[in-house]
Order: sequence, then C-alpha cells, then structure tokens
Amino acid sequence: MSQTIELLAQQWASQSGWELLAVVLALAYVYLAARQNIWCWPCALVSTAIYSWLFWEHTLPLQTVLNVYYLGMAVYGWWQWRAMSRAPDTEVEVKTHSWSYHLVALVTLLFISVLLAGVLRPYFNAQYLYVDALVTVFSLFTTYLVTQKVLENWLYWIVINMLAAWLYWQSGLLLTALLFVGYFGFAVYGYIKWRSSYQEQVVNPYAA
Repeated sequence: MSQTIELLAQQWASQSGWELLAVVLALAYVYLAARQNIWCWPCALVSTAIYSWLFWEHTLPLQTVLNVYYLGMAVYGWWQWRAMSRAPDTEVEVKTHSWSYHLVALVTLLFISVLLAGVLRPYFNAQYLYVDALVTVFSLFTTYLVTQKVLENWLYWIVINMLAAWLYWQSGLLLTALLFVGYFGFAVYGYIKWRSSYQEQVVNPYAA
C-alpha cells in the first residue's frame, strides 16, 4: 500500500501543466455533457488536442489516433447538437435505440476488437492488448452515440471507464486510472440526468 501511495505521489509530482489542464477540461467535458450543455464540446476539443500531443510525445500511437478521432468528434458534436436544436437555446432531445440495435452493436464491436488485437499482436508486446482494443473500439462507437444524444451511451461508458481504469492501473498509470474512476461516477450521473430528460419528453413531447 505504501508503495502504491509513493508511486502515486511520484506521478503527481511529474505532471506537466498541460496534462493537468487536459484532465480538468476532460472532467468539465463529461460534467457538461451529462447536463446536456453544448459547451462540453469546446472543452473536449482542447482537452483531446492536448492529449493527442502528449500521447504522441510518449510514443503511444494508438492512444494518439483515438484522441485525434475525439478531436474531430468534438467539432462534429458541436455542429450536430446545434443542428438538432429546433431553436436557439433549446435543449436537444435525448434519443434511445432498441435493445436489438445494441445487441448487434455489441457483437460487431466485440468482433472488431478481437480482430484488431489479433492483427496488432505480432507488432506490439502488450500484455493487455485485447483490453486496450476493447476500450478503443467501444470508445469510438460510444463517442458517436454522445454526438447523437443517444441515452444508452452512458451505459457503454460505465463499462468502458471501469475497463480503462483497470487497464491504466495495471500499466502503472495510477493518476489516469483514478481519472477514469471519476469518469465512471460521471457516467452514472449522466445516465440518470439524460434518462430523466427522456422521460419528461415522453410525458410531454411538445414541451419547449
């Protein structure tokens, strides 16, 4: 336990100002997204731009690619939420998909994850490559669900964030693991908030 605390303290002491800014903006993104505030996307834009550069500097090409994708989706998310708004300052309605849709998505994404890990296995000596692939592939899909304001995105994030926290913890990235534990809590909060909004829409679909 003392070794874990010491390692955590060392990692905290080595944090750069850019990384701390990226963490703060990443947390702001999740909080604002949970509250359906369109300003979550500018926070995501800056945070992922910083992380793209940091991961590249630390020779993490897959994480760099994922964050470049997040960068593009931040721009798309801002545009999509504005386009879906029926009037200025009007909240974009939450949507939901059938369980059959999600079942097909789960099977497809699991297949792609295993295939991707298998293809990359000869080139990377990574002990947790399959978990890394699962987190990456499902994150790509779930980010798209957020831009479409699909309620179930938060259920995906709950699982993804716990897997990512475990992955980073096993890899010795304790601070990042703690960040994703925080993401888990925000995902639960986001689901509760969006589900409440969706239920209000069902009861009163013509509300402004």
